[in-house]
Amino acid sequence: MADMHPVVRQIREAGPVLSVGLVSADLMALGADVARLEQAGARVAHFDVMDGCYVPMLTVGPLFIKAVRTRMLKDVHLMIGEPGTSVADYVAAGADIITVHPDACRHPHRVLQQIGSVARAHDAGRPIARGVALNPGMPVAVLEPLVDEIDLVMLVAINPGCGGQTFLPATLGRIEAVRRVVAASGRDILVAVDGGITKANVGQLAGRGVDMVITGSAVFDGDISANIDQMTRALRG
Repeated sequence: MADMHPVVRQIREAGPVLSVGLVSADLMALGADVARLEQAGARVAHFDVMDGCYVPMLTVGPLFIKAVRTRMLKDVHLMIGEPGTSVADYVAAGADIITVHPDACRHPHRVLQQIGSVARAHDAGRPIARGVALNPGMPVAVLEPLVDEIDLVMLVAINPGCGGQTFLPATLGRIEAVRRVVAASGRDILVAVDGGITKANVGQLAGRGVDMVITGSAVFDGDISANIDQMTRALRG
């Protein structure tokens, strides 16, 4: 584990963890909800950044992310076109993980390199994990030329930016395909799943080699602490 990325190590040592989407919180009482998440033992806060172009919805940006003061890791999922133009803003906002979509970039390999170089220039002592997100229609083979530049693969289990969707069962088979690519690379790369995760179905991911599960409304629907406990137990099988 000596060469493992510090963020990867932190998540691996914690066991499968939830990354909780803050856009599902009560934004009028965001500080209180963040405090409840921390008290409940949440390790990772997830930020869905949507630009209204790459995906239909428009959400938050770097100013929102920077304003959230938390001990949790900041997991920033960029659902935006040409993210390389704004990487520095998200680094400055305190991102610990930055995930991009390869189909949103003309040169995804270069964007991943750029995240690394900007992170080193901004604060060499705070390395940032680099992620690639694959939508349901994106072949897993897309990872192969990028695998040397990434620390996380996120499988998106719905079509991003559209409401009212449920978890796509085909994602379960895609997890296995991603794990094969990761194993062949010989690198320590996290596997994450995002989209349609509820208290009722999170247990389907137990024992499948998933390191992080992104969820939002399921955590904030009722007692935050009880929901995190229930979902974490189910995820860990």
